[in-house]
Amino acid sequence: MTVSAEPLETLHRSDRPLLMAATLAPLGRGRGDPCHRVTVDGALWRTTLMPSGPVTCRLVQADRYSVLVKAWGAGAGEFLGSVPDLLGEYDTAQDFAPDHPILVEAHRRHPGLRIPRTGRVFESLVPAILEQKVHGIAARASWRRLVTAHGAAAPGPAPDGMRVPPPPEVWRRVPSWEYHRAGVDPKRSRTIVTAAAVADRLEEAVALSRAEAAGRLQTVPGIGPWTAAEVGQRALGDADALSVGDFHLAAVVGWSLLGRPLDDPGMVEYLEPLRPHRYRAIRLLEVSGRAVKPKFGPRTAVTDHRMH
Repeated sequence: MTVSAEPLETLHRSDRPLLMAATLAPLGRGRGDPCHRVTVDGALWRTTLMPSGPVTCRLVQADRYSVLVKAWGAGAGEFLGSVPDLLGEYDTAQDFAPDHPILVEAHRRHPGLRIPRTGRVFESLVPAILEQKVHGIAARASWRRLVTAHGAAAPGPAPDGMRVPPPPEVWRRVPSWEYHRAGVDPKRSRTIVTAAAVADRLEEAVALSRAEAAGRLQTVPGIGPWTAAEVGQRALGDADALSVGDFHLAAVVGWSLLGRPLDDPGMVEYLEPLRPHRYRAIRLLEVSGRAVKPKFGPRTAVTDHRMH
């Protein structure tokens, strides 16, 4: 199939403020992510693998209500159809009514912050699995190394080093020793391979309710509530997906909003009145610049699994 070198493009206009950079920031996996890049001109470049083929896209904030999107590759047409979901057009915060002053002010100052919905479940799942119980630096390095080695070249004029995420069948064939060299322990690599074998069933989560989607993801051994929530936040546009089990999150919520630490049960209880917007509250806390990270206690060790 011959694909035109010229991009397909659309100007997405919303009737509400739209803050593209903050909305899409959670989709990136570190500054070296080969699938997500912000260039010096402020443009956001992303790659994805749609059912119809690979895509490179370039998104630029045109004004407070609009984003210009260009897309290259065999899946470009299909991708443009997903842009409203990606930019959170159907995410609504009309019934979000926090009472904590920090959240009230953040919600007022950032009306354009939305929860994105990529619709690509497996693409969100693999990096979430890599981030299980390891330091983020190590997980991002693993993602960068594996995608660079096994992803396809990004179509169009993508920035140097960008790659398209590998499809499930490629993840299934990555040799165990390559996972090992990328710093991925056998448990996480086994979870990726197992999930890849049922990827079609996992992709069906986009049409399920929040609870059903989380349940579907957790049928895969090695995928628990934390991983399911991380996927829900990105692939499913779930504004309530709370990452219970995160190493830092409960403490950050506690110190930022209460001035004292919380554990996971305490965080869940404290945020209960904010359903179904608990993840939205977390994002607002992050973009507000008021998130407090404790300066004491043990740091998460950066484990080099290649040494074992």
